[in-house]
Amino acid sequence: MLMLINCSNCHTSLQLPPGGANSIRCVLCQAITLVADDARSVPPPSASSNHYQQPHLQLQAPSPYNHAPPGLPPQAHGHKRAVICGVSYKNTSYELNGCINDVNCMKFLLVNRFKFPESSIVTLTEEETDPYKRPTKCNIRMALRWLVQGCQPGDSLVFHYSGHGSQKKNDTGDEVDGYDETLCPSDFESQGMIVDDEINATIVRPLPHGVKLHAIIDACHSGTALDLPYLCRMDRHGRYVWEDHRPRTGTWKGTNGGEVISFSGCDDDQISADTSVLSRSTSTGAMTYAFILAIERGHGTTYGNMLNAMRSTIRNAHEKEGGFVTTLISMLLTGGSLDGGSKQEPQLTANERFDVYKKPFSL
Repeated sequence: MLMLINCSNCHTSLQLPPGGANSIRCVLCQAITLVADDARSVPPPSASSNHYQQPHLQLQAPSPYNHAPPGLPPQAHGHKRAVICGVSYKNTSYELNGCINDVNCMKFLLVNRFKFPESSIVTLTEEETDPYKRPTKCNIRMALRWLVQGCQPGDSLVFHYSGHGSQKKNDTGDEVDGYDETLCPSDFESQGMIVDDEINATIVRPLPHGVKLHAIIDACHSGTALDLPYLCRMDRHGRYVWEDHRPRTGTWKGTNGGEVISFSGCDDDQISADTSVLSRSTSTGAMTYAFILAIERGHGTTYGNMLNAMRSTIRNAHEKEGGFVTTLISMLLTGGSLDGGSKQEPQLTANERFDVYKKPFSL
């Protein structure tokens, strides 16, 4: 079981290494936090415990419903910041080949096309040697809290995820289809998946007025991965209506005045491909490739044009190549079958409805 301490500067929860330490460096703001002697001497919890230890020092488990921690944001980060996460699941039967390429391409796009400072981008991959920059459940949670922490009007935030996604039965009645959508961190088999309710509570609901957040979720079953209230249901001719996905229970899934727009790899009942068909040279996530290609080809004018261009790229590849080769993670996790499934169609969700052909696209 993990032990956590708050960063002395940005108040992000930091995981103490096994056996304790005299100090710990925050991977996000680089501040050094001293660890009290009584915290280091606390024995680790037993394997049967479901709770984090809370000794005299205020150690705390990461709450699924924490809003942004108090305190000033890291000084190195300006008006744009991003979290880019690629999970390959190395040396498993469901390993993905394109996620690292997705991360590298998305970072290049953000830095060179949209002028995100490199110091304002947190990258989580299994290629990282720093254990706090690996895409574990704890590290992804920590990065998402940092993303919205201390944001101000005019800020532009991006969360990009490339990896496996799944579903689990919803018991609260706040899902239209009866299922929660989930992201699968690298340690999901031992630590569990990250549920859309948690993602919404962490980066959507706290978002203040004047702040814009874009999510690009390249995963199976990702249509409503942020649990946003409205989904743009578009046909292949570009005609669309906004579907109301607000929970019948009355649970608030919107923001605190900010704007959130999410592009996802497919609908909730579809799968997303990890393939070399599109690039014809190396593996990528089909949706990430289509997203970047739409911008590079000049379709990034409005959200409607972006969505149409992405869908056309993937649809054309399906028709020419007879479909993508993908993994069996959805069948393994949900007990379903991939045979005869729906083709992959990127989706657009938002916290408010808008005219997708008039609203300019920008990150």
